[in-house]
Formats: sequence, structure tokens, C-alpha cells
Amino acid sequence: METKDKFLSFNLGVRDTAVISLQYITEVLQVSLPEICGVPQMPSCVLGIYNWRGEMLWLVDLEAMLGYPPISQGANLLSKMMAIVLENNGKYLGLLVRQLIDIEWLDSHQMKPPSAELFYPKISPFLEGYFINESEDVIFNLDAMTIIQAPIWKIDH
Repeated sequence: METKDKFLSFNLGVRDTAVISLQYITEVLQVSLPEICGVPQMPSCVLGIYNWRGEMLWLVDLEAMLGYPPISQGANLLSKMMAIVLENNGKYLGLLVRQLIDIEWLDSHQMKPPSAELFYPKISPFLEGYFINESEDVIFNLDAMTIIQAPIWKIDH
């Protein structure tokens, strides 16, 4: 039985690769730092707001959120970053990543359950599982729903 789904793969940190299921991804766009409007008193992984199709899109440094060194600071500072726009029930969130790799077909039956010992504590809550590819690399399968519903976005005024 065919159980392959389409995933978008991208770099996490210097050596890691992650994927997110395409079913939650609305759009992928290139963002440059000056276009992001910073918001004070937010967690450091929240870079600010971006004007996207006339809407306010929150942008998050995914690496910082998952416990990697932030891509938005210091030597890691990139003038252009890729934003992966996730959608859930009309709510949108932009995840900033270093670079996109490809669209991949992965078999969900091959996915292994996440185990705490294998991964940084910060990444574990957002992992649906992981895949091992032909070259024996681990590919993190990030759970788009958990990311979008993370308590840090519950911004109530």
C-alpha cells in the first residue's frame, strides 16, 4: 500500500535536515530582515511581523525556537531567509529557515517515533518523528500543528 506523502525539506542548523508535511504549508517566500517589523517583549525566537498579502504574518526563527543558535543573529545573520508559511484553521505562522532543499516523497510507515535521548530537549515537543534516509542521515519530521499551536504564540491582549 502506498503511504507516501509530500514533505518540504530544509536545513536546520549546520548539519541537520528537517521536513514539514506539505499539507500544512500555504506558501514559501523569501524575506529580507529589513522587511520584518520587530515587536518588543516577545520571546527571542519571534523576529516580528511581516506584511504578507496585506496581512500581518508573525515570523519565527525556527532554529532559535528549536534550540539551535539563532539564524537571525551575529555571524549567522542572513540578509535573505526563506519563510515557510504554515496554516491551520485560518491562522498563519511564518517559519524562517536558512534554505530550502527540496520537495520529498516520504513514506509515513518508515517514520520512527521520536525518542527524547536522541534529540535536544527543545526540539522534542515539536517532533512527529524522524526518518533515516539512504545516506543514514536523520531527518526530523516537524509537527506543523504543534508548532502553530505552541503556547508562545498565545498572544492575548
